[in-house]
Amino acid sequence: MSQPELLSQDFELGFTYTRSTGPVVGRFLTDLRDRIIVGIKGSDGKVYVPPMEYDPVTAEELSEFVEVGQSGEVVSWCWVKEPRDSHPSAVPFAWALIKLDGADVPMVHVLRASAESEVSTGMRVTARWAEETRGFITDIDGFVAAGDES
Repeated sequence: MSQPELLSQDFELGFTYTRSTGPVVGRFLTDLRDRIIVGIKGSDGKVYVPPMEYDPVTAEELSEFVEVGQSGEVVSWCWVKEPRDSHPSAVPFAWALIKLDGADVPMVHVLRASAESEVSTGMRVTARWAEETRGFITDIDGFVAAGDES
């Protein structure tokens, strides 16, 4: 019994569309480009950072932006001892939930420290900005211990 001939065809999967960020995420990213961090106020009075389009309590559209601080407190964290190629840092770092001053809900971002022993829940941190900001979440190059912004 002979084997059937196998047919093959080169194929490249691509997404040929673009997506708008919309008025809420677009505003957040534009403000990051200008080195400003904003959240959005929900019906319960909580400030969410990054801002969300719809209220988690009522599902209504949200539109009341609030500028928040560039410093905050680490609520929780996880040390990355061996970063992978897909991580935002080639050297060890922490993923941290950071509650910025003026925000009620923490955001996740990179916390840069030279050793795991330098990171703790409750520590104060400050945003360190990228040299060139372009309107991406990576405009915040990471957070560092307060007083260590250099």
